[in-house]
Amino acid sequence: MKDLPILTDPKAPKTDAKRRHDPEVRGFASDNYAGVHPEILAALALANGGHQSAYGADEYTDHLQRVVRGHFGPRAEAYPVFNGTGANVVALQALTDRWGAVICADTAHIHVDECGAPERVGGLKLLTVPTEDGKLTPELIDREAFGWDDEHRAMPQVVSLAQNTELGTLYTVEEIRAIVDHAHERGMKVHLDGARIANAAAALDVPMRTFTNAAGVDILSLGGTKNGMMFGEAVVVLNPDAVGAMKHLRKLSMQLTSKMRFVSAQFDALLSGDLWLRNARHANAMAQRLAEGVKTVDGVEILHPVEANAVFARLPHDVSERLQKRYRFYFWDEAAGDVRWMCSFDTTEQDVDGFVAALREEMAR
Repeated sequence: MKDLPILTDPKAPKTDAKRRHDPEVRGFASDNYAGVHPEILAALALANGGHQSAYGADEYTDHLQRVVRGHFGPRAEAYPVFNGTGANVVALQALTDRWGAVICADTAHIHVDECGAPERVGGLKLLTVPTEDGKLTPELIDREAFGWDDEHRAMPQVVSLAQNTELGTLYTVEEIRAIVDHAHERGMKVHLDGARIANAAAALDVPMRTFTNAAGVDILSLGGTKNGMMFGEAVVVLNPDAVGAMKHLRKLSMQLTSKMRFVSAQFDALLSGDLWLRNARHANAMAQRLAEGVKTVDGVEILHPVEANAVFARLPHDVSERLQKRYRFYFWDEAAGDVRWMCSFDTTEQDVDGFVAALREEMAR
């Protein structure tokens, strides 16, 4: 039998590494569509080379703990994971028993956009509450906060908030504190889905700690990918007394990355300075510019307050379909004609102005 060529064989085929997309294509579909911030790419290059211990026992993950404590207090513990769904599932499992339930808005990402992972992977029951703006209140929570001694009902143990919400709205610091106090008084813990936490902090003009650990939140899903990272999120335990066995839960949930230094190095670059804030402020500003622009187009209705980097609008279905051929974006409720436009750290004023001009053209047809 003929020996197969080894990788160093000069006769072996060379990789065909080349750009396979058009970098001029722009859109407003998701902040996940954006590339990687150059400072993040530089941090990855610096973290490369040589050997580092795997599974988080590396210098970068160790340093990340100090960075995260600078933002979220001296008791904070960061557990890098692959993605946002993984962060949410791990975090919610850490706060619940096998018979536990999680109260959330009916628009929450954990309910609508995670393919049932909290239920099927985490073994949780989600108790959803309808809201007008994606935000829970103590009164809304109480619609499902009952029956702790009823063995026939899943036990409400956690309230899960999203900051910002799936409708682009923001909780004030006072609103989160009121919810946390209310939940804790009833023996429940609080999880915050912070996939876009940087945009919320930038919009509120407060440090992230103000509406997380300082407000009494127990555990946080810390987003990075939507704010300029290549990949990776983190579960940040804010109240170690509220959770246990985090390392085991992360591994059990298939969220333990072996080369963790490459997630931690990205978070270091994002959080050690002000990159997280610069990126978020820019994305928010572009959303405001977009909202102001589309308001001048007859027949377009803005559906929710534009408080971070999302714009929700309603316009004729056929206009959206034509416009999607020029710029990428998603329907939010296709039957109603509702769409969502997201801005990113790399959205430019030219992107926004060009989109508004294209929208005006399509509306006039």
